[in-house]
Amino acid sequence: MGGLREVAAPFVVPGPCGVAVRDRLKHLTPRDESVLRAVGEHQGRLASRDLRARCVDGLEHGAETWASRKRDLTAQSSSRIAGAITKATHDQWALARRCQAAHIQTLEAGIRTLRHRLSLPIGEPGTKQAAGGYRSRSERFSKSRRLAALEARHAAVVADRQAGRVRVVRGGKRLLNTRHHLTRARLTEEQWRDRWEAERWFIAADGETGKRFGNETIRVTPDGEVSIKLPAPLAHLANTRHGRYTLTTRIGFAHRGQEWADRISANRAVAYRIHLDVDRGRWYLTASWQRPVVQTIPLEAARARGVIGVDTNADHFAAYHLDPHGNPVGDPHRFPYDLSGTADHRDAQIRHALTRLINWAKHVRVAAIGIEDLDFTTEKTREKHGRKKRFRQLISGMPTGKLKARLVSMAAEHGLSIVAVDPAYTSMWGAQHWQKPLATPHRKMSRHDAAGIAIGRRALGHPVRDGVSPARTKLRAWGRTAPPPHDRSDRAGHRTAQAPPGNWGREGTRPPASDHAPRDVPPKGTRKRGPSASNTVRDAPSTHRWVQDSLMRTG
Repeated sequence: MGGLREVAAPFVVPGPCGVAVRDRLKHLTPRDESVLRAVGEHQGRLASRDLRARCVDGLEHGAETWASRKRDLTAQSSSRIAGAITKATHDQWALARRCQAAHIQTLEAGIRTLRHRLSLPIGEPGTKQAAGGYRSRSERFSKSRRLAALEARHAAVVADRQAGRVRVVRGGKRLLNTRHHLTRARLTEEQWRDRWEAERWFIAADGETGKRFGNETIRVTPDGEVSIKLPAPLAHLANTRHGRYTLTTRIGFAHRGQEWADRISANRAVAYRIHLDVDRGRWYLTASWQRPVVQTIPLEAARARGVIGVDTNADHFAAYHLDPHGNPVGDPHRFPYDLSGTADHRDAQIRHALTRLINWAKHVRVAAIGIEDLDFTTEKTREKHGRKKRFRQLISGMPTGKLKARLVSMAAEHGLSIVAVDPAYTSMWGAQHWQKPLATPHRKMSRHDAAGIAIGRRALGHPVRDGVSPARTKLRAWGRTAPPPHDRSDRAGHRTAQAPPGNWGREGTRPPASDHAPRDVPPKGTRKRGPSASNTVRDAPSTHRWVQDSLMRTG
């Protein structure tokens, strides 16, 4: 056990700090759509120029250059639109820098692994902590070539980072590369061009507290009327006063509509974004606003009514309900999902599975859901897993980041807390200590179900291993008393019983010898030789019954 790493303590995940809702802009007239396209194209060009200017500034960026860029944009739009564009530019540049740092760390991890394996003799076996040598000379040679390629790539990325250069594509790098593979993507050049232009449009506005309905640029009234402040070059397209264009459609947010209405009625900030779904040919408006940081409940309060331990897998959630003492209750539950297909399909599958999980948590009246704090950043490298291509694809396809964000947001709406635990050894120890004891002819226990129990016990602060025999663990999990032995002698052991909550106890002391002595043994233990005749009168059996004390057990 000396090679095991220390397990981090569980913690309650903070609640969401922002909200976003979306509604469709229905029944737009051709003039409405032409105005939206003109605004998106004009402001999209401004956003592209501003991003280019920000990338040129690099590490030399400061308040003066920011103010200069904003003044140039204001002359071609408005002060508020210029502020929204520069803010989006800075967010995109900062995201690119974070991704650049993460890419450097990934390259460094791969280089370390390759150097270690190349330093070992061919065929050297590996350990659980580190991989061994390569299997053949040809593989070792190809990996030495890959090491040289990674080192060259690492040097180039480090040079870019030190110079403040980032690689950013407005519209997305993936969509840009699709232009060279239209046949594989089943797109025509015109269809790709429509998507490309729509992704590069910019029709968004930041909210302002104290302004009418929380936004001056894109304004939505309580009755659903949508109006847009047009940029200066497009002011001639306005159909209302003050250079505004009012759409003919009305919107109404079905989800969180009352919360949105309360905000705009109090003139609190609400940000809006309008975008076109090219595949469906539909326009959408997204409203978003910030929430004050939600104070999470104490960990002990989250554990008070038990938890549901959830093991995340590539195609399903394996969940198990545990009481506050760490005992499994009932049968395991599985919530399947399919992560193949488009991003929208995968996202819908995750939402549907999480909805069923949360509904079950409300049904069993728990206050928290325990889940692993997964991070596969270091596990996806080609150098670490080598030939295990299917395994690398498996862990790369698990949307851990989106899953955590969605689960926290959805659980907060139902008053549930999320307890994150260290994922170390949960699958291994769960299968070792819980899979076989809980399996019955009518209950099929998988390794993932047992891992859910391990996760739940760790969220409750209990060790994964119960500390008692598997047979007694099974009895406590079932909540029933064991059947009597085949005879009543001490050699078969005593009856076992469900362990009630409380402190550790022990079996009671054995009753005095006089209460259970054989028929011919006096209380003081002096044996008398009785007659051997067949008509010997036997002593009447004792009427005293010895009742074993219950086991006292928690956690």
